[in-house]
Amino acid sequence: MIHVEAPEEFGGRTRSVFLAGGITDCPDWQSEAAASLADLPVAVLNPRRARFKDSPGAAAEQIDWEYRHLVIADVILFWFPGGPAVQPIALYELGAWAASTKPIVVGADPAYNRRLDVELQLSHVRPGLDVHTTLNATSQAARAVLERF
Repeated sequence: MIHVEAPEEFGGRTRSVFLAGGITDCPDWQSEAAASLADLPVAVLNPRRARFKDSPGAAAEQIDWEYRHLVIADVILFWFPGGPAVQPIALYELGAWAASTKPIVVGADPAYNRRLDVELQLSHVRPGLDVHTTLNATSQAARAVLERF
């Protein structure tokens, strides 16, 4: 596995999965997801930075990085951890990519306060798409999609 952490650029020379979901006020679920995919010959595109100083310039750089890497990713894994964070940027990204043909895998902790919204919205734009209840199940679903490439 190749681990690409923002702001590092990914050249797109291998299959890839983007880890989309909460960062601010959320646990580092990205490390767990990446570890579960470590044995695959893929690039894991991780927007969570080890160090991030919030400022308008840094935010613009982060959003630009995420957009570019969402576009080039082969699969997008969305995870919504439980807790009080609504994760509006992740919800926006989910809406945008759910309306596309790009493969997505979605999971939301049962304690995520907008889980029902995620399920209902996806039932309209991606009927039959499972919304997994654990990060492990979500990662395994992403693994299955990546292995089909």
